[in-house]
Amino acid sequence: MDKNTFGKMMKRLLAFLDASPVNFLAARNIATELEQAGYRRLDPQMPIGEVRAGDKLYVTKNDSSVYAFHIGRQPLADAGFRMICAHCDSPTFRIKPNAEMLCEGGIVKLNTEVYGGPIMSTWFDRPLTIAGRVIVRGEDALHPKTLLLHVKRPLMQISNLAIHFNRQVNDGVKLSKQKDMLPILGVVTDELERGNLLMNVICGELGIKPEDILDFDLYLADATPACTFGVHDELISSGRLDDLSMCFAGLEAMTATHTTDATKVLAIFDNEETGSQTKQGAGSPFLSMMLKRIALAQSGSEEAFYQAVERAFMVSADNAHAWHPNYSEKYDPTNHPVLGGGPVIKFNAAQKYASDAASAAVFAEICREAGVPSQRFVNHSDVAGGSTLGNILASSIPLRGVDMGNAILAMHSCRETGSVADHIYTVKAFTKFFS
Repeated sequence: MDKNTFGKMMKRLLAFLDASPVNFLAARNIATELEQAGYRRLDPQMPIGEVRAGDKLYVTKNDSSVYAFHIGRQPLADAGFRMICAHCDSPTFRIKPNAEMLCEGGIVKLNTEVYGGPIMSTWFDRPLTIAGRVIVRGEDALHPKTLLLHVKRPLMQISNLAIHFNRQVNDGVKLSKQKDMLPILGVVTDELERGNLLMNVICGELGIKPEDILDFDLYLADATPACTFGVHDELISSGRLDDLSMCFAGLEAMTATHTTDATKVLAIFDNEETGSQTKQGAGSPFLSMMLKRIALAQSGSEEAFYQAVERAFMVSADNAHAWHPNYSEKYDPTNHPVLGGGPVIKFNAAQKYASDAASAAVFAEICREAGVPSQRFVNHSDVAGGSTLGNILASSIPLRGVDMGNAILAMHSCRETGSVADHIYTVKAFTKFFS
């Protein structure tokens, strides 16, 4: 892959990150890319119909998760499926109902609650915006309409308290989620704006009336564009690298590969940051139901699904922790991946990850065949680690699989740091896996 191809791939990734400030926008953008690559949208309320080799299908759930299927040349029962799964949600702040709080001088701040586990201090003193979905009246009460919202300008900020009033700020300060993390939206300049500042923004962006709005799921997002940095532009700075970079790598591989014997699956889940136990999360039976329906449509037998599971392999793609040059004591002494060192296979003795020796060997060999280096990550034994999609999904679909991801710094910060080379490596490895 030449330098020009590298550059184009990074431009696509940065554009995707900028266009996907929240799960709903990410899912919409992934669906758009799939459609442009010839994938046909399924309506889960309708029968799937005939399924043939080479068919490209996708379905969404809750406007925030996406599942794509490229049907293989051989029946599912004979060749199984190859799956890459990732998640499109990231830690942030959700705007509460009745959010406007009018303060002295006409200043309006918004009442928010934490989503996931953000590094809260990193959200201070930076331009923020809002994004998500707005629910408006439809044909009847059970069928409202959904409009997606992304305000593409700096709209608010969470401002720090001056050091003169908080002399211990550089010694570490405990932050209150309810008091300290409320963003300033603006200043009321007209009596008609009182209590309507946020609603005016929403209506102005979407071209609708306040009385049409039934509810919304809106979140804060960093308004600063993603970028590369470093002497050689070798590093990536962006919010939501965890886990949108893995979503996009899987999407690139899915749309670039042709029909193979096995059926290819790309599963982009929501709500990983809050435990995955939702209808659109990895703990839901939705994906297994769709695979069963495809197996039935293809063979007329649900038994084909169970055979396919035994022949399947899953790559659970969620980013890993890169070695930090300022905090080497936090890492395992012999298993600490570095930026630019290639995809990271993740292990945990308490089964927080799906990897074992057999599945790790499979993925490491895929990387080798793709000409890509690979690394290993294990937590320092005195430092508690997190979990991810693989073991949650495997508890409902008993898949052989591996947990992996690219090494990044400042995971769950408002802006994380990744490696350009690692993204290229992972796209190559995923493409090899799907080929």
